[in-house]
Amino acid sequence: MRIALASVATLLLALPALWGGLALWYRLPGRKPAKVLGIGVWAAFSIAMVIVQWLGAVAAGLGGFALAFAAIVLWWTRLAPSNDGLWADDVAQMTRGEIDGPHVTLHNVRNFDWRTKTDYTQRWETRRYDLDKLRSADMIMSYWGLPAIAHMLMSFGFEDGSYVVFSVEIRRQTFQTFSEIGGFFKEFELSILACDERDVIRVRTNVRGEEVYLYQLRMPLSAMRSLFLGYVAEANALLVKPRFYNTITVNCTTLVYLMMKRIVGHLPLDYRLLLSGHLPEYVYRVNGLNRAFSLDELRSRGRITERAKSSDRSPHFSADIRRGLPGVDLPPA
Repeated sequence: MRIALASVATLLLALPALWGGLALWYRLPGRKPAKVLGIGVWAAFSIAMVIVQWLGAVAAGLGGFALAFAAIVLWWTRLAPSNDGLWADDVAQMTRGEIDGPHVTLHNVRNFDWRTKTDYTQRWETRRYDLDKLRSADMIMSYWGLPAIAHMLMSFGFEDGSYVVFSVEIRRQTFQTFSEIGGFFKEFELSILACDERDVIRVRTNVRGEEVYLYQLRMPLSAMRSLFLGYVAEANALLVKPRFYNTITVNCTTLVYLMMKRIVGHLPLDYRLLLSGHLPEYVYRVNGLNRAFSLDELRSRGRITERAKSSDRSPHFSADIRRGLPGVDLPPA
């Protein structure tokens, strides 16, 4: 019985101990040596509590660990997101929108000229858009590894042939690199950026070597307009009340799902909302894509990677990447 109790108590301690170690690694202030020291102390304490349990003092071992774990949880809950930091250049600014009737002025639209990942010319611009001339909304999916994981962007097209892309981004500091696990542990703040289409697509296809697909969404113009304004509202809200990015609950897919749900009403929950690489399948299922074509054909003809590489710095970049897309000229359903 004593061995059984100690075994159960050890299992009860293991998962919280692992969570605590990850929380300390990703959120302890300071550089790597300080983090290693903090995790080392936590690991030594956790192991000591396991030994205490196996020596027969199960209640003392569990009780001591519970108090220490409660202290970590209290510290964790008091961590607050901030807009102050030494941010990486590509997320250094935050997009802000001003709405005047159908006209929207976007401040800090990113329009970088990328040569390599580390060599680029920074440009942050102010642009004005007339929502009465909004004509299209395109979903852009960018893949860099596993087919189940992708970054989703939304591109809005206007009557004059101009496009602006909204991207839900992690706002990392200069010493940080992206980590899916870190996204579970409050490592990054959330940012919504408006970008020039050439910037945000070209950096993925021509610089990072990612695979990018473009799908034209089929929705009423009123829904497109509402989605555009939804992005602006979310971006403005982050200026007042910063939020943490979360790999599952607050990311490029879930935020758009919640905005669209407010616009159109009921939208079914689906595992593909979490496995963002499969999002086109979900959008096709809810009739958000052109059903005159199969999803495989939309995917095949929507692969814009090579067209973006060929167009590169062409003044007709947006038109070039859309050549051959099925149903681009069809009116919204």
